[in-house]
Amino acid sequence: MTTYDTSIIKRHRRTKAEIDTVCEAMYEALRDYNPMTVRQVFYQMATKGFVPKTEEAYRGTICRLLTQLRLRGIIPFGWIADNTRWMRKPITHTDMEEVLKYNVQAYRRSVWATMPSYVEVWIEKDALAGVLYEVTESWDVPLMVTRGYPSLSYVYEAAQAIGSKGKPAYIYYFGDYDPSGMDISRVLEERLREFAPEADMHFERVAVNPWQISHYNLPTRPTKKTDSRARQFNGDSVELDAMPPEMLKDLVENVIQQHIDRKEYENLIKTERLERESFKEIYAYWKQGKGGN
Repeated sequence: MTTYDTSIIKRHRRTKAEIDTVCEAMYEALRDYNPMTVRQVFYQMATKGFVPKTEEAYRGTICRLLTQLRLRGIIPFGWIADNTRWMRKPITHTDMEEVLKYNVQAYRRSVWATMPSYVEVWIEKDALAGVLYEVTESWDVPLMVTRGYPSLSYVYEAAQAIGSKGKPAYIYYFGDYDPSGMDISRVLEERLREFAPEADMHFERVAVNPWQISHYNLPTRPTKKTDSRARQFNGDSVELDAMPPEMLKDLVENVIQQHIDRKEYENLIKTERLERESFKEIYAYWKQGKGGN
């Protein structure tokens, strides 16, 4: 098992050829699997031996080079996920034509309205939401971000929404394997059940789990002794970012698809297609009438 250690070796100044090799490896990794967080790129490079598993390599090499590569236009900004900074603004339109065009392109039927169960995916880290949203968005599944320990109000409102569905709810959690990361999922499950006691709720921690660390040989790091929960935690820690992005996406895809009624979903897609065509006809009719005026 690999370990995320603090370097005790004098810093090695890389040659231009070595830097070029790291840059090329990062480009190829991101080209094949994007978006990734910066830390995911670091773990990919460390696992493959391009950089040591140290915080110095993460900040001094990976962060620095990714910044340069994006500013030079070599790596697209969209290949790096960062969901920690976003703008809050309602969707607005300049005129009626824009409204109609928006509905033609964006109209979707609710996938879970007619499904026998309801599904949510919860994730500890905000930055990784950009990695998993591609999967959850395609299946119309809420992606809930705790950002560490979630606030009481956030969990209460989520529990009320789950309880209002009136059907079995399946909550899938993804978080770090460390003292706080393990405790967050425990507290979250307890609070959700407390705030929605009548709900038929099924809670599962999907990752990171101990068996995955050994099975996939995930990079570890020393557990922080400053964490107040470290005394009850055995062994090293593993960040969720240490899991390759394709593995994370596959896990999310699998837990969602097991609750999809295929016949119901096929009917939904057919209906959605017909209704989108209706929006197109409304838009065409509106355009014709506007031209006549």
